[in-house]
Amino acid sequence: MNILVILVPLALALGLVGLGAFVWSMKSGQFDDLEGAAHRVLDDDDLPTR
Repeated sequence: MNILVILVPLALALGLVGLGAFVWSMKSGQFDDLEGAAHRVLDDDDLPTR
Protein backbone atom coordinates (compact mmCIF):
# COMPACT_ATOMS: atom_id res chain seq x y z
CA MET A 1 0.00 0.00 0.00
CA ASN A 2 2.93 2.33 0.48
CA ILE A 3 3.64 2.19 -3.24
CA LEU A 4 0.37 4.04 -3.86
CA VAL A 5 1.90 7.08 -2.16
CA ILE A 6 4.41 7.16 -5.01
CA LEU A 7 2.32 5.91 -7.94
CA VAL A 8 -0.75 8.14 -7.56
CA PRO A 9 1.17 11.45 -7.55
CA LEU A 10 3.41 10.12 -10.34
CA ALA A 11 0.37 9.25 -12.47
CA LEU A 12 -1.16 12.67 -11.81
CA ALA A 13 2.10 14.41 -12.68
CA LEU A 14 2.46 12.46 -15.95
CA GLY A 15 -1.14 13.26 -16.82
CA LEU A 16 -0.54 16.95 -16.22
CA VAL A 17 2.63 16.85 -18.34
CA GLY A 18 0.67 15.23 -21.18
CA LEU A 19 -2.12 17.77 -20.86
CA GLY A 20 0.41 20.60 -20.83
CA ALA A 21 2.08 19.24 -23.98
CA PHE A 22 -1.30 19.02 -25.70
CA VAL A 23 -2.26 22.58 -24.73
CA TRP A 24 1.15 23.85 -25.87
CA SER A 25 0.79 22.11 -29.24
CA MET A 26 -2.68 23.58 -29.72
CA LYS A 27 -1.45 27.12 -28.94
CA SER A 28 1.62 26.81 -31.17
CA GLY A 29 -0.47 25.86 -34.21
CA GLN A 30 0.49 22.22 -34.61
CA PHE A 31 -3.07 21.23 -35.56
CA ASP A 32 -4.00 24.18 -37.77
CA ASP A 33 -3.66 22.46 -41.16
CA LEU A 34 -4.34 18.74 -40.80
CA GLU A 35 -4.77 17.96 -44.50
CA GLY A 36 -2.09 20.22 -45.97
CA ALA A 37 0.80 17.83 -45.38
CA ALA A 38 -1.17 14.94 -46.87
CA HIS A 39 -1.83 16.93 -50.04
CA ARG A 40 1.77 18.16 -50.29
CA VAL A 41 3.01 14.56 -50.24
CA LEU A 42 0.88 13.76 -53.28
CA ASP A 43 2.01 16.81 -55.26
CA ASP A 44 4.79 15.84 -57.61
CA ASP A 45 6.21 19.23 -58.44
CA ASP A 46 9.83 18.13 -58.72
CA LEU A 47 9.45 16.39 -62.09
CA PRO A 48 12.19 17.26 -64.58
CA THR A 49 11.11 19.56 -67.39
CA ARG A 50 11.72 18.45 -70.94
